[in-house]
Amino acid sequence: MRTITLVIMLFFGIITTAQTTISGKVVDDNNQPIPGANIALQGASVGTVTDFDGLFTLTLEETPPFTIIVSSVGFETTNVNITSSSSDLTITLKEGTELDEVIISASRTPERVFESPVSVERFGIKKIKTTPAADFYDGLENLKGVDINTNSLTFKSVNTRGFADFANTRFVQLVDGMDNSAPALNFVLGNLLGMTELDVNSVELLPGASSALYGANAFNGILFMTSKNPFDHQGISAYFKGGITSQEASGDNEYYDYGIRIAHAFSDKFAAKANFSYLRGTDWFATSEVSVSDDIITGTRLDPNYDGLNVYGDEVSTNIRGVGVALVNLGVLPAGAENLLPNEEVSRTGYLESDLNNYKAESIKFDAALHYRPFANDFEIIYLGKVGRGTTIYQGANRYSIRNFFLQQHKLEIKNDNFFVRGYITDEDAGDSYDSRFTGININRLWKDDLTWFGEYAGAFAQATLAGQLPEQAHLIARQTADTGRLIPGTPEFENAFNTVTTDPDLATGSKFQDASQLRHVDVNYNFSHITKDFADIQVGGSFREYKLNSAGTIFTDFDGPIRYSEYGVYTQIQKKLVDDRLKITGSIRYDKSELFDGNFSPRLSLGYTAGADRNHNIRLSAQTGFRNPATQDLFIGLNVGRAILVGSASENLDRDVRTFDLSGDGQLLTGSSTADVVGRQAYENSFSLNSVLAGNPTVSNVDLVEPEKVVAVELGYRGKIKNFVIDLSGYYNLYTDFISTENVLVPLYGEVGDGTLSLAALQNGDTEVYQAYTNSDVDIKSFGGTVGVDTKIFGNFDIGVNYTFTKQDFDENEDPDFRTNFNTPEHKVKASFGNTRLFKNFGFNTSWTWSDSYFWEASFGDGNVPSFNVVNAQINYTIPKLKATIKGGATNILGDEYFTAFGTGFIGSQYYIGVSINNL
Repeated sequence: MRTITLVIMLFFGIITTAQTTISGKVVDDNNQPIPGANIALQGASVGTVTDFDGLFTLTLEETPPFTIIVSSVGFETTNVNITSSSSDLTITLKEGTELDEVIISASRTPERVFESPVSVERFGIKKIKTTPAADFYDGLENLKGVDINTNSLTFKSVNTRGFADFANTRFVQLVDGMDNSAPALNFVLGNLLGMTELDVNSVELLPGASSALYGANAFNGILFMTSKNPFDHQGISAYFKGGITSQEASGDNEYYDYGIRIAHAFSDKFAAKANFSYLRGTDWFATSEVSVSDDIITGTRLDPNYDGLNVYGDEVSTNIRGVGVALVNLGVLPAGAENLLPNEEVSRTGYLESDLNNYKAESIKFDAALHYRPFANDFEIIYLGKVGRGTTIYQGANRYSIRNFFLQQHKLEIKNDNFFVRGYITDEDAGDSYDSRFTGININRLWKDDLTWFGEYAGAFAQATLAGQLPEQAHLIARQTADTGRLIPGTPEFENAFNTVTTDPDLATGSKFQDASQLRHVDVNYNFSHITKDFADIQVGGSFREYKLNSAGTIFTDFDGPIRYSEYGVYTQIQKKLVDDRLKITGSIRYDKSELFDGNFSPRLSLGYTAGADRNHNIRLSAQTGFRNPATQDLFIGLNVGRAILVGSASENLDRDVRTFDLSGDGQLLTGSSTADVVGRQAYENSFSLNSVLAGNPTVSNVDLVEPEKVVAVELGYRGKIKNFVIDLSGYYNLYTDFISTENVLVPLYGEVGDGTLSLAALQNGDTEVYQAYTNSDVDIKSFGGTVGVDTKIFGNFDIGVNYTFTKQDFDENEDPDFRTNFNTPEHKVKASFGNTRLFKNFGFNTSWTWSDSYFWEASFGDGNVPSFNVVNAQINYTIPKLKATIKGGATNILGDEYFTAFGTGFIGSQYYIGVSINNL
């Protein structure tokens, strides 16, 4: 026993003497502390970070001499040789440039921005803290090449290189490696259910195609958000912001946003963290009452067939003379009275969007993570759970009030420096969401059915005409008569009807948006660089995804149970440096396969050359392909949105969408039936081109079933430093084939298109229905553009940056007049920023300016011009070191010129805020 005790004591003594403790402070050139700086042992995954005062302590099981690497975003990395234990180190970091920052997204391996093989934008902690935007996600707007379309206060859609709408299925957002898109929607609801500001470690954005490494939907760009590891970033941090939003339509309304982060490493093996944030405000009111008819803005509210943009319920219309004929046949009106009625369409009276929406904006986010390092090294097991609930507005085919939308994600990941295996599940619940258009339509119908309302209108019009009234006055009298007793917003009767309709998922009588879809996803990656580094850096990986669509037949054609389908992909990448490490060659290729389509290869080849005696210039050239599988809605939707019926083109979907329509009197005589059944397949196989009918020359639509979309992208770029100027410029050219979009067609309720008789009679009698089909363009679509950004310092330590973006599509509408590309992007955009993080002791400021060219917005909700606009944001901040706190006040759109980024949304006003953050490293 004594011998064993001596051996144990000797072993313990060896371990004790092998430990080395170093401590000190990390400061900048002005001797100001740098919080959150990383201190790591060279060649190992052991390290720590500095606290708010720039202080650190690091204990290592190493004996000197050894080297530590000290780094921080915005500063040049430095190596410090340690020869003995020390407790008074002072390490000074020189301020660096964005080119020195390390990214992972471009090649799935750490590399400097300077050497990235493709264009990449990084939004680090320094930029997040100094952005004048109200939150970090809005601050992405100032990155070059980035467009942010504002759907509502809490729902912003990020896009790059054109073809943008709010259902942006060409752009991917990854949060800690998890696709943040809602499974049924196939797109991201901005940061409504994303990441809390306190936990953001870095944001990286790759514009353009990234399918070679990231798969099918990384088609037009990909956004990466990574959170802080609780081993490296510990403690309790919090923030609170409060202020107002100001808009001419809604007035001044309170706004507040607060959050807390708690992280702790219980040992060198186990750490945990939790985040919570809550935001509440009032959304931007959408109040446009312009009349929309056949996508052309015409008329006023005095028009009998008025259909207002942000007015709902007035989409229901009928030919008033046809109603008169029916009333005469029923004996309600005397014979010949139908001749007193005009041969024109009349619509029901609608409700303003503000009558149907309280414009509450809310976001609640919570996540918790457990990190376990069983061997106290870089091998790590992570569980992450995220839940979020939000209330916002989404504009798609209609305007949807997203209320208490719930999204949860659960991830299990095993990784080290060379590999990761990641699996996660995403589950959504639409909560109390509803369709504003059908809310208006069905409140009207709940009060008075269409037949009764139009009958009263026709009878009153005929009587007014017999009394000698002119048509304009007769229409007014008829509407007043039919609207007698109409439900008035704010009354108990209206509220009861509203609650009845918005809790009913059947669009024939209600408007509830019902969905509980899921996706399951697995990613694997292995980097062989530690084995093959003498030859090249080699990676292999793959992914598998399964969708489970579950809307109970309210959105998709899943009447008899959930719809399931899956897809998988595998990839490899080889990266090699040559010519004294100046030439960097990167080659990648990926194969993806959906069970619904043939497989597809996506190769990428890029060359990067570092020039100059100081290696300050890098030229990059890349050529790659990307592809996109049709989204869930492209395939399986079956939804009547009022102006059109959306029907997905998956072969098994076409016969599941069956609808029954009433026929006109003449249609009944021709067919011998009062109704007609239409199957979704007819939109693709028996329909007229809508544009040809409107032009008076009906032709067959010839709509093909949707196939995967492909792009070939070529990019040439330069990054470099010339004296005090950092320059980053790039140009690109994209060629799209089988471009996915929609085509509106007109389905006759009887007859075969091209038969020359019966189907044309259906057109003449108005016995048709508009369908929106999902298809591919037969014409190649091209886009091209470029960006240039310049950053420098002036007057000593004032930061100034300017960037310009040019984006343009090349599509001849005459070649395919029925096809809609939804480019929705300004041709020219200029952005600038000016600030100083240390104007004087503990005080800084920052401003930003954005100018956007005018552009035409084209989407299923409505088409219209978006005028050019200027936006100026500004913030000031003051740090209180003793309290480890920063006070920040700012304003967005301080010029007060209201604007909008999409046709049909609310005008964006100003936002004023003041906030404090504590211990936010």
